[in-house]
Amino acid sequence: MNLPNKITVARIILTPLFFISFFLPVWFSENLGVLSAVLMLVLWALIEISDLADGIIARKHNLVTDLGKVMDPFSDTLARLTYFVSLVAVDVMPVWAFIIIMYREFSIVFLRMLMMKTGKAVAANIWGKTKAVMYAVSGIAGIFYVSADRLIRTASWKSMADPVLLALFTVTALASLISFFTYVSAMKRSGALSTLSR
Repeated sequence: MNLPNKITVARIILTPLFFISFFLPVWFSENLGVLSAVLMLVLWALIEISDLADGIIARKHNLVTDLGKVMDPFSDTLARLTYFVSLVAVDVMPVWAFIIIMYREFSIVFLRMLMMKTGKAVAANIWGKTKAVMYAVSGIAGIFYVSADRLIRTASWKSMADPVLLALFTVTALASLISFFTYVSAMKRSGALSTLSR
């Protein structure tokens, strides 16, 4: 296993550690709020830096592999869904937004499996990239919101932050839906599905 893939594996391992750190005050004691916030931010930073690092190293040193092509998007999705389910559990992210995103992600996995059988690929488009950016932005915003709530005892800032977060999650869910429909449309145009036996 080459270095980029090892970094990706490390990201997969860090993701459940983030989940555990997120829920320390919920599972054990509110006194762990500060520790939880610090661990969350550190683990989030490591996950995101590793996401950038593995891709840069793989491309720069020509270390792109078939395993990496599958494992990298899997680790990204695992991290994002972990962020989002954590935020839903503490009522920061709307459940409906998470459901849209989760359904989209599992549907895309299914469609990619179909495409693999045809030997064809659907090229990335602007909506897919927009979706990825919005996942990152809304996830980061939600994590910072929870961290601030555990570090800052006053709640006056929440009245300004709440509508901003809701808008971010709404745009994220919308981008997720649009990217899904553009992916399906591209699949239909490619004619790949017509080659599958029914």
